Amino acid sequence: QVQLVESGGGSVQAGGSLRLSCAASGATYNTKYMGWFRQAPGKEREGVASTDSFGSTSYSDSVKGRFTISKDNAQNTQYLQMNSLKPEDTAMYHCAARGGPWYGLSRLDPATYNYWGQGTQVTVSS
Repeated sequence: QVQLVESGGGSVQAGGSLRLSCAASGATYNTKYMGWFRQAPGKEREGVASTDSFGSTSYSDSVKGRFTISKDNAQNTQYLQMNSLKPEDTAMYHCAARGGPWYGLSRLDPATYNYWGQGTQVTVSS
């Protein structure tokens, strides 16, 4: 099993920055493929960014150019640097991990991932 714990959320004004962290423990060999998702009240969970241990990344159009995902394989931790935050970025942000290669699956589809963290709240005020 894999345990994922997010941290770094908070409240910030529009234009500000936050850095989210996700620490993995347990069967960390299942965390080569990871992603960040967010869910606002009344909305579906949305893929934000993904990465893997080989350095490949992908982003949703809504965050491209503003968010940067990274992964420290030695520390079993992934990060999401969020700059130029907008009120529409307000959501619960969840870390996710997949226990195997992408196999052509969508990297921003929640169904692609096996393990989930509880989430960290990000609130952006205008």
